[in-house]
Amino acid sequence: MNILFWLLLGLIIYTYIGYGIIVGIVVKLFKLNKKNEPKIEDWPEVTLFVAAYNEKDFVDIKVKNSFELDYPKDKLKHMWVTDGSNDGTPDILRRYENITVLHEDKRSGKTAAINRGIDYVDTSIVVFCDGNTILSKSTIKDIVKAFEDPKVGCVAGEKRIFKKDTDSASGSGEGAYWKYESVLKKLDSALYSAVGGVGELFAVRKELFDKIENDTILDDFVITLRIAMKGYKIKYVPEATASETPSDNVKEELKRKIRISAGGYQSISRLPGLLNPFKYGILSFQFWSRKVFRWVVVPISMILLIPINLYLAYASHFDFQNTFTIVLLLQLLFYGLVLFGKIFSNVNIKLKVLFLPYYIFIMNYAAILGGIRYFKGNQSVNWERAKRAQM
Repeated sequence: MNILFWLLLGLIIYTYIGYGIIVGIVVKLFKLNKKNEPKIEDWPEVTLFVAAYNEKDFVDIKVKNSFELDYPKDKLKHMWVTDGSNDGTPDILRRYENITVLHEDKRSGKTAAINRGIDYVDTSIVVFCDGNTILSKSTIKDIVKAFEDPKVGCVAGEKRIFKKDTDSASGSGEGAYWKYESVLKKLDSALYSAVGGVGELFAVRKELFDKIENDTILDDFVITLRIAMKGYKIKYVPEATASETPSDNVKEELKRKIRISAGGYQSISRLPGLLNPFKYGILSFQFWSRKVFRWVVVPISMILLIPINLYLAYASHFDFQNTFTIVLLLQLLFYGLVLFGKIFSNVNIKLKVLFLPYYIFIMNYAAILGGIRYFKGNQSVNWERAKRAQM
């Protein structure tokens, strides 16, 4: 029982804290975070590819942002695939010049839209982004500079959540989580490769793109990691940002996380080779540490740790100088803050860190539900988008 306790606790601490510390030390020790700024005189042609479904409320804002990006206008092509949209999104887009609009009435999901639209891309670099995100002005240039390294096959941008002075549990937790993710992605990229891109903003070399199964839930993750499995790196470029508002509330965020978790299980099943460290070395180590542990191992560990810790603390007569009792008290504090977050989830406060335990709990709860949904086969590739807070 003692061994199991330390194993479970160790896995949780390693996943959320230990991995970052270890990689941070290695990166600093071997000075792996050197940054060379390439000078480009002849910018290549790039396609900004947006797969969108019913985005009529955001189309004009998104197009304005896309047209204002700092990149030679004659080198940046704009392509939207709006399959299944029935709210007038394609009609709004057709009012603009210089936008290629691909539309079919049938809705087959984002992955199918990407697979269909990629055949119409004739540029060497494709930048994928969502229809409801705002890109930083220098995004395309920042991404293209990263591709100057021939070893880079994909570029992952940074997802950001619009900041507020006060925020609810969903906004506070999501914002804090992505700040934490940003730090880890910088370390991942410096060590070897980022572990996948985010759908809000990622780019690939067109020649390396392979169509993936149309029922793929996490298209961004599978597309980028399959390129990495060919021997290329996924470069994380934090200067290239895609910003969006947080989920409207915790219920909407939970819906989104459950889908991502179901997609996580599916991705592991479709990238089995990455589980083999003898074949993929550092990339496999990163895949296990950053995704498999977080999606599968930690949620189960957190559930098992509670009764085991309670038993061991009871066996030690709840001695406050005993490690088992101390850990139990820390667990009670954590879940007390989870309860606090639950009660005040819709209250905007300045001390946003108080909502972080609740958000972590929601992530792990969603991972359990997502796993169940995946194995039951109940997760549709068509996504009912989570409601986002107003800007």
